[in-house]
Amino acid sequence: MFDVFDPDAVHGRVYQALVAEPRASVAAIAKRTCLPEKLVRDTLAELRQADMATDSDGDRWDARSPDLVAATELRREDDRRVRLRAAEAQLMEVFRYSRLRTPGFVEIIHGPAAFFARFQKIQEGVRSEVKAIDRPPYYWDAAEIDRQERLQIAQMATGISYRTVYQESESDSPVRNASMMRTITAGENARVLADPPVKLTIVDDEVAVLATDPPDGAGGTLLVLLVHKSVLLDSLTRIFESLWRLAVPVNLARLNETINETLSDREREILTLMASGATDDAIARRLGLSRRTVVRDVGRLLEQLGATTRFQAGAQAARRGWL
Repeated sequence: MFDVFDPDAVHGRVYQALVAEPRASVAAIAKRTCLPEKLVRDTLAELRQADMATDSDGDRWDARSPDLVAATELRREDDRRVRLRAAEAQLMEVFRYSRLRTPGFVEIIHGPAAFFARFQKIQEGVRSEVKAIDRPPYYWDAAEIDRQERLQIAQMATGISYRTVYQESESDSPVRNASMMRTITAGENARVLADPPVKLTIVDDEVAVLATDPPDGAGGTLLVLLVHKSVLLDSLTRIFESLWRLAVPVNLARLNETINETLSDREREILTLMASGATDDAIARRLGLSRRTVVRDVGRLLEQLGATTRFQAGAQAARRGWL
């Protein structure tokens, strides 16, 4: 781009001379600008090529209207910005991909204790958003679950957004399930999915925590990958967003409907077991009831609570302090 609007640039000096002196000769422009005639002639040829000046009668030159020149240059600048952004995106892909082969973008953390310590520091540094996929088995004890819950609720109170995909099927942690209900009640944006494939937390789109459980019979313990800015992190973010779109929202609006709080002891026991993720068969065995009786009671409780899933029923129970 020729900087014809810069009075200190050669192109700017020649163009401004043309603006001030229509149909000027090369000699006149050279005199006005104090530039050699050859330089003026070469500059005029470049301005004509750029459609910023015209010549006629052999040696008479005029400026193209400054508003038209400015509009043309702004369009060229916009095109240049688009090309620059495209080149930047392409180079960033190469930059991140090439670093897949270098150490540093992934850290490996062995065992729950080391994971808890590192995860706490990551959580405390959250600035805007946490995205998570939460599924059993759970390794946290009750004290750690409580600490995580209190931290999340405090952060949500400051405006930090939490989006979590929970597994809807049965869980092996009643304490964890009750904590989920309370964080949802406090403002967590939650959805449920039948069988999410991974345990994943993404913080501010800058670091991901990917937890992997050892296969049955393999021994060992929890293995956690800390993934920093990279193509892999971008892929994990896209996986989360895809699963988020597939998951079913937890509809707390319906859970605010009036409920008859006069429940029998058996109904309260069933509701507690439902919220912990127990199946109908498990509830029947635990309470010594027939499966048919449990199915009937569960259906009635869901209807009373205005809930479509056990998960939603548990959220309503948590709102009322039953869990």
